[in-house]
Amino acid sequence: MQVFRMDDLDAERAANQGAYLRFLNERHMSAGLYALEQGAQDPQQPHKQDEVYVVVSGRAYITVGDETTTVGRGSVVYVPAGMPHRFHHITEDLRVLVVFSPPES
Repeated sequence: MQVFRMDDLDAERAANQGAYLRFLNERHMSAGLYALEQGAQDPQQPHKQDEVYVVVSGRAYITVGDETTTVGRGSVVYVPAGMPHRFHHITEDLRVLVVFSPPES
């Protein structure tokens, strides 16, 4: 078993001065913590993997393809592989658990 604490992951991510910290990389999936500060721009491009976002904290909009919705703590969003998507209009610092399947390379 592996157990992770969000506060520890966020501290490690910040210490590495990046918006994303991959903390798990297994045969069929990987997981990371993605952080965007209030007002930040989300630069990500479509991924080759399916992904699930679980919003741990914060508030923002997310656009997936041509659909847009608000997300906040507890929101879960599925994004199919290759689909354009991004967070925007981030009104509270955003922390998002990201699960990729298959694992990101």
